[in-house]
Amino acid sequence: MGEALLRRALSDRDIESEVASAGLLESGTPSPIEVVSAMATRGIDVTGRTSHQLTLDDVEAADLILTMERAHLRHVVVLVPKAVEKTFTLKELVRRGEAIGRRGRNETPVAWLACVNDGRELADLQGRSNSDDVEDPYGQELERYEAARDELDGLIGGLVDLLWPIASETELCRPRAERPDSTA
Repeated sequence: MGEALLRRALSDRDIESEVASAGLLESGTPSPIEVVSAMATRGIDVTGRTSHQLTLDDVEAADLILTMERAHLRHVVVLVPKAVEKTFTLKELVRRGEAIGRRGRNETPVAWLACVNDGRELADLQGRSNSDDVEDPYGQELERYEAARDELDGLIGGLVDLLWPIASETELCRPRAERPDSTA
């Protein structure tokens, strides 16, 4: 669902980007009928979509990796430890992005992500907290898939608003110690 929603959000803003989805399920598993139904109500056809199991090459090739849950993020970091700087739960990235503000007009997405990463501790991603998780509805009723779709759609919209487009000139992100709300 996330891949399809992100593709649509980027397409709606005429942003060219490569978006791919991978997970922990064995490659070739068809989308559950609940996913097909939930996405069809939003005008997105995912029939024929099958799973792709995450590989080391996927992690190394990606510029940004978004996960639904902290457990997924930890799986990525176990595969490629240095990937922690480009791997976020979607909720975490939006939350941290909102804290630093929109990407500046002359700021690259990579530079914005570096600012988002500023002060981030690997220890923050451990533990049992699910505060940064989007609940995985796999195997549940349609309503749970629709709830996950709606949550993903809102988060993706928030992320795209933070990164694109830039409505007006904004300041480049500042190091943490220079932000007015910082206690560094």
